[in-house]
Amino acid sequence: MRISLLILSLFIISLSQPSGAQSVYGLNDCIAIGLEKNFSILVARNNESISNNNHTLGNAGYLPSIDLSGSFNGVSNNTTQNLADGSQNKSSIALNTTANAGLNLEWTIFNGFNVSTTYKKLGELKQIGALNTQLSVENLVTDIVLGYYAYIQQVQMMKNLEYAVTLSKERLRIDEDRYLLGSSSKLQVLQSRVYLNADSSRLSKQFEVVRAAEVNLNELMALDDLTKSFAAKDSAVDVNPALIYEKLLEETMADNTTLNIAARNKTISEYDSRIIASRSYPYLNLSTGYDYNLLNYSEGTYKNQKISGMNYGLTFGVNLFDGLNQRRSIHNSRIEIENKELHYREIEQGIKADLITIYSGYSNNLRLIRLEEQNLQTAGENLEIALERYKLGSLSGIDLREVQKSYLDAKERLLLIQSQAKLAEVSLRLISGKIMEYYK
Repeated sequence: MRISLLILSLFIISLSQPSGAQSVYGLNDCIAIGLEKNFSILVARNNESISNNNHTLGNAGYLPSIDLSGSFNGVSNNTTQNLADGSQNKSSIALNTTANAGLNLEWTIFNGFNVSTTYKKLGELKQIGALNTQLSVENLVTDIVLGYYAYIQQVQMMKNLEYAVTLSKERLRIDEDRYLLGSSSKLQVLQSRVYLNADSSRLSKQFEVVRAAEVNLNELMALDDLTKSFAAKDSAVDVNPALIYEKLLEETMADNTTLNIAARNKTISEYDSRIIASRSYPYLNLSTGYDYNLLNYSEGTYKNQKISGMNYGLTFGVNLFDGLNQRRSIHNSRIEIENKELHYREIEQGIKADLITIYSGYSNNLRLIRLEEQNLQTAGENLEIALERYKLGSLSGIDLREVQKSYLDAKERLLLIQSQAKLAEVSLRLISGKIMEYYK
């Protein structure tokens, strides 16, 4: 039994200490690696590149289209001519060929401001592409920050359980010494071993939790080797106690990415309505070109014929009636604008509600942290006194276990509340558009 406990202790200690092959990551390191390698970020950046590529004068319709074409055709005929005097003329395999080439330009000069509005719409889509990338980055940074501090929390929980094992080992040592001196019973020794085994089992299970948190962070960083072990530079979950609701609300209304995307979508729906309305305006198109044709005759008066020249023209038109479809489209576009406005207000309201709820939890957790820190200090002092009394034989094993449990529970509650407060802090930073402040 002692050998197995010794092996377990050495195993846990070796995992908690950085080795030469083990990387040491700070929060900035994790975020930098994730932003460089995470697959969702790479996809978001590719989509942003597509939006950027689409924002061109040509895609909007400002530039003309120019086509160069050419063709070659041949006809082979057998001809029989029956004349009025009864005679007959025959020609075999009369080969006629035609070759032509042309350069043509088509340009929309005016179509009811459709082109300029489309270009503005493409600009908004470009901005949405950038905002979508920003949103993906913010979500990833949020996940990495939470994953990083979750890993630290679980490591601290493991150290708390390591301390529990240390206390149980000390108690077993005391009871074994007493038993050898005849001042304690075998039952007390066995009970101490039961407590030690229980604490060791919890410690072993906690290692699995730490390992899962480690793998999760590796996955967020998109490491090739998800089994890679590392150590965190930080050793505690530090909570920023200085967040102010009024400032957070002001930042949220100005910088929240989801809200900004909704505002851009509302603007795009307005541009769509203008594009539809532009169909009611007259349109003016310019066309011009140059054509060259060469015709070769195997028989006849002419051997060949060349034709070349320019063509040009203006096309003016206006739609007078299209079955009231234009009117229907304009009406629907106005409804769509109203829907986008309602959607924006819905998102705004939801974000404000989340801000209020999360900030309330954040403030309450800050108060609980102060309370639990006091409880932990009191429980620590109580444990020291209980250990001394137990060594002197004036405290029962059950009472010592209860005091020990109170201290470990106080430590665990403090870690959990610190983690919850950190979660609220990170969520508030995400909502207010300031999550990148964690990446310095």
